[in-house]
Amino acid sequence: MATQRTPPAVHPQDRIHPDDIAPSAWERTREVLWQFPRFASAWGPTEPTGPDNGPPALVLPGFLSSDRSTSQIRGALGRYGWRAHPWQLGVNKGAYAGLLESLEARLDAIGEGRKVLVLGWSLGGLYARELARHAPDKVRAVVTLASPFCGDLKSNNNVRWLYEWVAGHDVNEPPFPRLEDKPPVPTMAFWSRRDGIVAPRAARGDECHSDRAVEIDTHHMGFAVWRPALSRIMAHVNQFVCEMEGEMPARTRRQQRAYDRAGKRTGKRAGRTAPESPRHA
Repeated sequence: MATQRTPPAVHPQDRIHPDDIAPSAWERTREVLWQFPRFASAWGPTEPTGPDNGPPALVLPGFLSSDRSTSQIRGALGRYGWRAHPWQLGVNKGAYAGLLESLEARLDAIGEGRKVLVLGWSLGGLYARELARHAPDKVRAVVTLASPFCGDLKSNNNVRWLYEWVAGHDVNEPPFPRLEDKPPVPTMAFWSRRDGIVAPRAARGDECHSDRAVEIDTHHMGFAVWRPALSRIMAHVNQFVCEMEGEMPARTRRQQRAYDRAGKRTGKRAGRTAPESPRHA
């Protein structure tokens, strides 16, 4: 008589949540096929963008990307009132000894005594978080875009093999400490379920990993090139920093014009109601 084997029961705690699993190879391929032409056409200049007197921001590129690939991010920051600067360290080929010191030097150069908003896309977001730990007195806030800062980097993204081949070290053993807890500055994370590279939870984290996590409906490369997504992101960034500090850190051109008009009206009203100066005989 044949016996039927019952498969062992899987405890709910042993099941892997779908949000913790890296997107499939097909998702990665689709990401490249659909988004790379737009990504390549979006490459632009590398100079700083935004008003000269705007608060400083530093943008860190993703893996195998450079300052040209973050031109759209810097442009969006500039439209929302920030003075956005490139990292000026060439193509991001992975972490290396001395990287945090080089980034701290960039903070000194562009901050000129002021704290700097640091925004990192993908791998650049991991650098941003570690930079905030390395030099917390120089970082105003950290913003990550689709960055796998939470969990095991061997299982939460589908390009770890390429990273290890290019960078020359284990993805979970960079040449400086990698910590998951929240950096000692205001920290905001943007993530997407449509990301074809990074698992949702890896870029979202838990409450202990960031002060706020916001879902954006775009692809991984869309975080760097899709203007509607970037506009939503920058609006969230300004509001987040405002809530953390109690005042709006920067304004769009439209907001600045409205602010200036309101100031002029207030000045005119004050001038009409001000008492006349005494006349001397």
